[in-house]
Amino acid sequence: MNGAMAQVSRFHLHRRVVQGVTLLLVILVPALGLFRIDPRAGALVVLDRQIWFADFFLIAGLWVTLLSLLVMLYSVAGTVFCGWVCPQNIFSEWANYMTHLLLGKRAEVSLDGQALVISPAKNRVWNWGLLGLAFLLASMFLGVIPLFYFYDPSTILAFLLWRSDPALASSLHWIYAVFVLIILVDIAVIRHFWCRFACVYRVWQHSFRTRETLHVRYDASRASACEKCNYCVTSCFIDIDPRKTDIYDSCINCGECIDACNRLQAKKGNPGLLSFEFGERKTKQEARIHFRNNAIGLTARTRWMTVVMALGLSFFAWGLWTWEPLHLAAYRAEVQDAANDLDYRIEIANKRYRPERVELSVQGLKPGEYHLSQTLLTIPAAGRLSAILSISPTLSHGVHSFRIQAHALQEDWKDQFAIQHFSEAPKGGTP
Repeated sequence: MNGAMAQVSRFHLHRRVVQGVTLLLVILVPALGLFRIDPRAGALVVLDRQIWFADFFLIAGLWVTLLSLLVMLYSVAGTVFCGWVCPQNIFSEWANYMTHLLLGKRAEVSLDGQALVISPAKNRVWNWGLLGLAFLLASMFLGVIPLFYFYDPSTILAFLLWRSDPALASSLHWIYAVFVLIILVDIAVIRHFWCRFACVYRVWQHSFRTRETLHVRYDASRASACEKCNYCVTSCFIDIDPRKTDIYDSCINCGECIDACNRLQAKKGNPGLLSFEFGERKTKQEARIHFRNNAIGLTARTRWMTVVMALGLSFFAWGLWTWEPLHLAAYRAEVQDAANDLDYRIEIANKRYRPERVELSVQGLKPGEYHLSQTLLTIPAAGRLSAILSISPTLSHGVHSFRIQAHALQEDWKDQFAIQHFSEAPKGGTP
């Protein structure tokens, strides 16, 4: 019996597994350094590497690859992201479950505006208190997750323990409190109202749907088997009729209606009337010219997006290959009370999240013609350090070309910065 029930509820069970894995990945991806944002450096972090906007191939390759994957997903599977992956939907469903558990199965936050029908046996202060506490704890948990995309796990731990940390903004606890309040209102009151009426992301997904996109198919030839039955409609938490889906509708391809119909028909020994299907709806086929087929057809679009995705992946791979773990720059130093423009500031930025030792040298000038304030820099993780290069005032008149060279002692990295310095005639000397 349990095996048969699992068979007719396969989409529900599979969807719960996907939702659990999604929530885990949402936390692990930034925590493991695969992708996050560094607010102090104003840079992305990909594979524990600090990515600047100057790293064109990495930035372009990353976004082209992601966008092409999303377009392929939306073209093939429609709004399956909403039904299987979207955090808003995951916690709205959880909120519905907790409401039914503590207030009764008819205590539904209805999309048509009807009031909750609370079970008299469960309409108690204790039940309402437990529901409110569950929503508050969930909101506090969800409010922490976005922090992983801006701070490393050790910084987040300091935030949770109210320990001081220079990486934390002074107002972060207030910002967190506001987010907790917004999330609490969302899962307590809004829930699927957002999915049905306000989600712009779902509208954007609709832009890529075609007649071949995955959709719910209704076997109209067996319509007599579901006369006076609306079990599939009541199982839909988006409040649509799965028997009347179209290319552009609110269906999120969750499969709950299919499981519901299968459960009901299985009692009669029959298969369900609903199923997932690719391809055009047979009742709405229409003649289309060959150009339109190639322009919006699923096969043609997938083919083109595969080419675009391959281009994005090649950009990203080249960006990783040419990415440099440190960045060297030199410019005129603004030294207070300096009589002449004889000082240069050498700045090295560490794009790795581990300390690095860098050795500096100057080529093109004799040892007595310059002075380095430091020749060995220990640069902190994702930090910056600078040294001052002072040119001797006795340097002969004219233009002098020289190079500042930097060499990392741990990373296989070398770089140089070319400078042309114009030296005026030494005071009291001859030009």
